[in-house]
Order: sequence, then structure tokens, then C-alpha cells
Amino acid sequence: MNIKTLKLFLNLCESRNFSKTAAAMHVSPSALSRQVQKLEQDVGHTLFVRDNRSVELTPIGTQLVPVAMKIVNEWKEFQVSINNEDADLKGEIRLFCSVTASYSHLPELLSSFRLKHPFIEFKLLTGDPALAIDKVLNDEADIAISAMPDQLPSKVEFATISEIPLSFIAPAGISSFVEELQKEHPDWNKIPFILPQTGTSRERADNWFKKMKIKPNIYAQIAGNEALVSMVSLGCGVGIAPDVVINNSPVRDKIQRLTVAPIKPFKLGVCCKRSQLDSPLVRALWKEVTAKRSIVS
Repeated sequence: MNIKTLKLFLNLCESRNFSKTAAAMHVSPSALSRQVQKLEQDVGHTLFVRDNRSVELTPIGTQLVPVAMKIVNEWKEFQVSINNEDADLKGEIRLFCSVTASYSHLPELLSSFRLKHPFIEFKLLTGDPALAIDKVLNDEADIAISAMPDQLPSKVEFATISEIPLSFIAPAGISSFVEELQKEHPDWNKIPFILPQTGTSRERADNWFKKMKIKPNIYAQIAGNEALVSMVSLGCGVGIAPDVVINNSPVRDKIQRLTVAPIKPFKLGVCCKRSQLDSPLVRALWKEVTAKRSIVS
């Protein structure tokens, strides 16, 4: 029984999916299966009940979880103690955020931390911010910059760092719907909309449409706010995007903000699994980040 095997076991307990755990922990599915079988041989009992669609813990497997967590956490604490505590923390932190957040918020969040902990390396993953919390829950990232969802999963810790307004945007040039937009009371049903595919921005948009009693004519649903702003600039439709993305977009001069009924802003923050705060590296970064809650986008 070794630490890596216990980490694989704990991840599998969370994901209940061999493929997801294999991807998150950077091992092949066959290697993961062998490690689980070896652990079961060491324990002397079956730990998982497996079929084609699901993975469930056995009663013995459930009993092993707190034991495995204690061993892994104590190992992490031991590593810290032999590295002279916080001053010499070493290792890697996987951080997920959007492309925009990587230059609008990340430098401010990490600047002083990098000075305090020069031996900690960051593996930066960028993508659709709507995926941030899932990346954390699936152990594909240790910490992420994310919008605060209306319902935060119980396993996730969240600290707000900023409030982000949302705006309706339209192309600044010629479009097939420009005349309709220029009317005092546009018929929104005649105007194509480009919306986020998922996430908090999409939830805010759907609530706004419901409040305004509009059934939107959806031209496209986009993963990633940066791409959404680009499609609006090309004249494909009217979009809804966070102001921080609009302000930092290279095509911001080709779009215009529309004066409409306000849409509810969202809270931007950092998040991680509560269990990850047992990691000395993540705990050190969390302490630094939560001290910067006064950051304004």
C-alpha cells in the first residue's frame, strides 16, 4: 500500500468513474485497474462493485476512505516539515481559469505569492469558465477562478474576489438587424442572440429573458465568452458577456453596449474542494488569495 495508490483510491471514490480518475491522475485505465486490484489484495477485501455503467464503494471501501485520507494528509504534512515549513514549500499547483482571467485577475492574485514561495510551480489550464467547478470536483485542477453559481456544491469552498457586471452587446457596424435595434422599442424576437452555452452568465441571461417575457431567437450557443464577443463583432447577433471580457477583448472597438434593463451581475472568486485545503500548497495559496478580496476588476 503506497501513497500514490491511496490517492488514486480517493479520487476514484469521488469520481465513481475509472476513465475520469485515470485522466485526472494521469495514468492509463489499465494501470488504474491494476492499482485498485493491488490495493484490494493488500486489504483482503473488495473495495468497489463495478459494472458497465457505475462504480460503487463496498462497506469495506467506505471504511477505508477516512483511513486513506488520514494517511495521505499526514504524508503531506510530513513533506512540509522536512521542507522547512512554509518558507520552502515545493511542488506544483494546477490552476484553472478563463483566458481573460489569466491576465485580468491572475497576475494580481499570484504576484506576492510567487515572491513568498518561489519553489512552487504552477500548471495553468485555461478554458470555458463554466467548467471551472467541475474541473475542481473532478480533480483536474487544485484551484480555479470561477463565477459563483446559484447553487454551490457542498464539497466546494468559494471565496469572492470581485463582482462582475454583464452587458448586452451588438456589432458596431452593419448587420441584418441594425434597423430593429435602432427602434425605440425593438422587437427582440426578430433579433438573433448569441448566448453562453452553460454557466452563470447563461443562467443570468435566461432569467433576464424570463423576466422581460422574451423568447429569444438563439443563433448560436458558445463555449467561452471570448469567442462569443468575437461572433458579435462579426455581426452574427446580439450577445451577453461579462464586462471584464468585453473590456479586454481585442475586438472591443467593433462592438457596442446596448442600453436595456439591467442584468444581474455575478460574483467572481476562487474555488477548491474543501479536502484540498489539507494540502499545504493549496492552503498557502488559499490564505494568500483570500487576503486579496478587495480586488476590483
